[in-house]
Amino acid sequence: MIDGSSFRETLGSFATGVTVVTMNHDGVDHAMTVNSFTSVSLDPPLVQYNADKGTTSHDFTRKAKNFAVNILAEDQQEISDRFAGAHKEMDDPFEDLATRREETGALVFENTLGYVDCELFESYDGGDHTIYVGEVQSADTNRSGAKPLTFFRGEYGTIE
Repeated sequence: MIDGSSFRETLGSFATGVTVVTMNHDGVDHAMTVNSFTSVSLDPPLVQYNADKGTTSHDFTRKAKNFAVNILAEDQQEISDRFAGAHKEMDDPFEDLATRREETGALVFENTLGYVDCELFESYDGGDHTIYVGEVQSADTNRSGAKPLTFFRGEYGTIE
């Protein structure tokens, strides 16, 4: 069987987009950087992301029953870094970011490439992660000429 570090290195060869997933539970906003995001179904409209069971972010979606996926542009690496854990010293990691509340109560960042706002549809055990599936309640795109922020072999990039 393959060891964890070899598996991670191999999968790092698959370029992904970068998103920040936000959720709101009992009036508390939370967010985390996610690159394990994908569409699942068009009818009904479903998307999914995976959350590491060992993180403090893991249970927020289950409790909140909502989430919004914010698709980041190439000039939004700072937002990705902030919600990948670099905000631990900040009292309010959302304080200087332009946001709005969507239908489910989750925050959407202004000026991203787009977003999907979801109600939790189902969750599944996925080894050391939980697979969260959301039913899309609203979605939109922004900045049609902007390029995406990507992640490949442990480095940020974009599509040229």
